[in-house]
Amino acid sequence: MIQPLSYIHPEAKIASNVVIEPFSTIHKDVVIGEGTWIGSNVTIMDGARIGKNCKIFPGAVISGEPQDLKFEGEITTAEIGDNTTIRECVTINRGTRDRYKTVIGKNCLIQAYSHIAHDCFIGDNCIFSNSSTLAGHITVGDYVVLAGLVAVHQFCQIGSHAFVTGGTLVRKDVPPFIKAAREPISYAGVNSVGLRRRGYTSEQIAEIQNIYRVLFVQNRNLSKALDLVEAEFEATELRDEILAFVRNSNRGVVRGFNQGKIGA
Repeated sequence: MIQPLSYIHPEAKIASNVVIEPFSTIHKDVVIGEGTWIGSNVTIMDGARIGKNCKIFPGAVISGEPQDLKFEGEITTAEIGDNTTIRECVTINRGTRDRYKTVIGKNCLIQAYSHIAHDCFIGDNCIFSNSSTLAGHITVGDYVVLAGLVAVHQFCQIGSHAFVTGGTLVRKDVPPFIKAAREPISYAGVNSVGLRRRGYTSEQIAEIQNIYRVLFVQNRNLSKALDLVEAEFEATELRDEILAFVRNSNRGVVRGFNQGKIGA
């Protein structure tokens, strides 16, 4: 299943049914799981841990050294979960001594020319559209969608089921379940379409909308709005996830673009 004209280091650990097309290079400290397809002109460097049934398209560079001047050659990894697709010319850097690894979850689609820097943790079932760019130390939850040309500042967090529209510069944390857009990045409603597709009920979506109206639409002080949500909304997993994310944000969260006028 390994075509001639590829270079495979003899100590790389590659499952027997992996397909490797011509002109690809696989370095020594690499693990590739069953059923994975590696296109032509792919470079997979030391530290790569690639799961089962992945597809990596031509020109991708996986587990390259971090573009961080503090990196001193420490042993780190870039881990890619099962059934994830990496499209053309994507670059994924391995970790530094901060987290010692970069992680992309299962069932993700990373589209062409995207970049995922060192020490990023990406959840399952995420879609990053063309030319999405993540700086270092970013955490992204499950089912996050980044539209094309999104750029995310280092150390930001993006909550699960969030949707960030194309061309957005993400300087603040993006709470779960919302849409974020505009310049500067702002709350643009709840990601109700995505939530319905994933099986959330109308009642659950309404709960999320009501919480974010209090937090972002009604022009309240954020700390007081958080206390109000905790006092007036029944304790549920959804409520508690939102409250925990906003309260634990180090960079601060996005706010309403024109508070008092944006609907949820």
